[in-house]
Amino acid sequence: MFNGIIFNIGKVNNIKKKKNSIYVGIQTKMSFSKKDLGSSICCDGVCLTVVKVIKNKIYFYISNETLKRSNFKFLKVNQLINLEKSLLFGKSISGHFIQGHVDSVAKIKKIIFIDKTWMINLEILNNKLKKFLIEKASISINGVSLTISKVYQNSFEISVIPHTLKLTNLKNLKVNSLVNVELDIFSKYIYKYSN
Repeated sequence: MFNGIIFNIGKVNNIKKKKNSIYVGIQTKMSFSKKDLGSSICCDGVCLTVVKVIKNKIYFYISNETLKRSNFKFLKVNQLINLEKSLLFGKSISGHFIQGHVDSVAKIKKIIFIDKTWMINLEILNNKLKKFLIEKASISINGVSLTISKVYQNSFEISVIPHTLKLTNLKNLKVNSLVNVELDIFSKYIYKYSN
């Protein structure tokens, strides 16, 4: 479980692609050791398991299921990835509960600058998930805890403040960029049990 408050990014160092999986190495300033093998790390909103640690590099195996639901099928060397370690019991939760179970990807349709804040308009690419887009609900974009500002017929809008842009890879987004999206877990469960 994560909370979507990102303080660290990593850089994709190497990628080994197979037909239905990817093995990826990420270089980071975060501290990892052999004790972290098997632990969960939120990488751009996707919960991945550390399978190898070498100095300041961590390695992950990305399965076909994850490739189908995330933007990792387009991963490139030198790409910046938002990183978050799992929550510790008793740690404050500043964002919202994020599982790292990405629901879909969304495409950036428009970016508007208001002072130093970015208003980003996105289209979720899985139409079945539009029913979970609710104004003022929490949403995870590349693992960053954000709030949906507005919902339109075919898109939704988020507001990203300068502090968040400074600490995350969201500052690199452009029109047509694809991002990983995890919808608020509570809205999904409430919808399921009320229907």
